[in-house]
Amino acid sequence: MKSTIAAVITASFVLLPLSGVSAQESSGAKPSATSEHPDEIVRMHQQVAAANREYRREVASAQKVFDHKKAEAKKKRDVAVEAAQHGTSQ
Repeated sequence: MKSTIAAVITASFVLLPLSGVSAQESSGAKPSATSEHPDEIVRMHQQVAAANREYRREVASAQKVFDHKKAEAKKKRDVAVEAAQHGTSQ
């Protein structure tokens, strides 16, 4: 009995890395493949994760635009401040 349990555990440890490889390969699958999962809760979690990824992508894009506009405004302010300081000191 103990040897059977040991054999099952050993086989599990041998097969575990192989299942991890297949999981990594399938993680790059098409988005349509994720909607084909038979479990409704898993599909829901996949859809929520996809929505969160899209949201984070859009926020990152908006943050880049904000940073660019902020840098432009800072340059304009710095020029105006420098002009004001040089204009009043002379």
